[in-house]
Amino acid sequence: MRHRLFIPAATALLFALAACTQDELAGDNRLPEGEYPVVIRATGLSVEATPLAASSTRAAVDGDWQGVTSVALKMGDAVKEYTVTASTDFKSATLSRENDPYYWTSRDPITISAWWPFDNADITQMPAVKVAEDQSKLADFQNSDFISAENRKVEFNNPTLEFTHRTARMAIELKPGTGFTSVAGATVSLVSLSADNGNPTAIKTYNASGNTYEALTAPQTVAAGKQFIRVELGGGTFYFCPQNNVVLEAGSRYIYTVKVNATGLTLEGCTIGEWADGGGESGTAEDLGYIYDSNTKTYTVYNADGLMNVAELVNGGKTDINITLDKNIDLTGKGWTPIGTDYDNSYTGTFDGGGHTITGLTVTTNDEYAGLFGYLGNFGNAAGTVKNVVMDGIQITCNHRLGYAGGVAGFSWGTIENCSVSGSISGTVSVGGVVGAQRDRSITGCSSSATVKGTLNVGGVAGQTSFGATLTACYATGNVIIEIDRTQNISGGGLVGFNDGISLLSCYATGNVTSTGSGTGNVHIGGFLGDNYTTVTACYWKNNQERGIGYNKEGIAPEATNVDGTSVTWQNAVDAMNTALQNAGSEWRYELNGALPTLRKL
Repeated sequence: MRHRLFIPAATALLFALAACTQDELAGDNRLPEGEYPVVIRATGLSVEATPLAASSTRAAVDGDWQGVTSVALKMGDAVKEYTVTASTDFKSATLSRENDPYYWTSRDPITISAWWPFDNADITQMPAVKVAEDQSKLADFQNSDFISAENRKVEFNNPTLEFTHRTARMAIELKPGTGFTSVAGATVSLVSLSADNGNPTAIKTYNASGNTYEALTAPQTVAAGKQFIRVELGGGTFYFCPQNNVVLEAGSRYIYTVKVNATGLTLEGCTIGEWADGGGESGTAEDLGYIYDSNTKTYTVYNADGLMNVAELVNGGKTDINITLDKNIDLTGKGWTPIGTDYDNSYTGTFDGGGHTITGLTVTTNDEYAGLFGYLGNFGNAAGTVKNVVMDGIQITCNHRLGYAGGVAGFSWGTIENCSVSGSISGTVSVGGVVGAQRDRSITGCSSSATVKGTLNVGGVAGQTSFGATLTACYATGNVIIEIDRTQNISGGGLVGFNDGISLLSCYATGNVTSTGSGTGNVHIGGFLGDNYTTVTACYWKNNQERGIGYNKEGIAPEATNVDGTSVTWQNAVDAMNTALQNAGSEWRYELNGALPTLRKL
């Protein structure tokens, strides 16, 4: 991927002189002093023909010698300015110096370095690569190029010097995607760049032709996950974040084909290869599937890979980031690793599904916590929120002997609101359609139609609640199956297995609650709750169980009522639940437009 300037013997005269004097050469290859000037003929930088540019521009970037009038040539400790005389087609040039040139002193190879441009104030030092911040004008784009030949051996009879570009060349080809019929008028920039040697951290590109934009950068590595390509179009700003580190090497050209969608940028492919024409290695390239906003620490996810990538970020230690879904996510066929692995690595940010659906999430694990989130929030920390997400067709299996499993979270100290779950969930200790165990804070406006199976604490919405946990305006319509452990106390209910939080307000359950096996411990199963130790207000149940609550703490008079269809109808239940919600200042209400009540938020 380097580009060569081939420099054979300079002129026919030079060859003639050398031929005439071969017999006169000393046995040690010495040459007469001052008779053989170092004159170098260089071929062009590329075989690709390019339009002529004004003589004042630096056009080596385009593959020829237009605008390059001289180079700095170093031999030993001395540096001299050599004149560049280009051919008529600008594809070759002669490097020479009329006064005080370097001379060949023997036929032995010499070591030469050369560079362009050079600093007239100090020609002895090769300048650091520093490109223009705004390369939208052709001259500024061209003037950002640097070429050099460093410590190259040059032969007397075949003096060849190899030049390479010291910059990396980026080309971005835009295509209209979903939400756009054209990408005309776009502004394209490269961002998150290195500031080494005073280089800009963002570069505005040159519109080379049509929908192709180009820029030159200093060699560097752009870290995975950083915003790299920015496109401004139609009043919106869109970013591409690479999935892997982008290594921009000197002398290489990188062509990125980018589709602009209303939801963000997607990368269709990239080519890495020759400087001028981009020929070389090619293949598909993947973006991270999200856009990152550093101000809000928010990752906006727009595909399955994006969701899996942010899960990896959280599990890698970025536990407080915010995550927003920008579109529906299909995880079918992908192995899911829950976000937040345990208490020490729990998720404490805000996950906002934006009303979008996650389909096909599948977890089969021997780890202790399983769900979309494994562990949400932690003790004493008010952070950790999941809201506004629909989970459809999930399959969660937690085989740990102390396994916590839930559609949204296996274990939660956080806040869960406006989430719904369908599919199947299986675990051991605490298993629920929405959450396995809720130890504090609230679950509000959530529902589950999932089949839930577990051993100890099993419920349609939550397997267990405790401490400061509250459940408000939640319902479960899926079946609950308790696989009785022969030695343990068992709690199973249509809504909650073991209820020991602060309150349970305006909730209902209709899924059948069944059990398999027998044991010597206490077995408390109810159509609504298995065990209850807290206040229950305006709650209802209708399923295969005769009792709504398997065990109720003495002194508590819970309002858990069976909807028998005669004395108590679902309309009765909706009216009572809505009254209780209104009295509590809740924004949630039930409405009865079908066989069962559904929820809406005011």
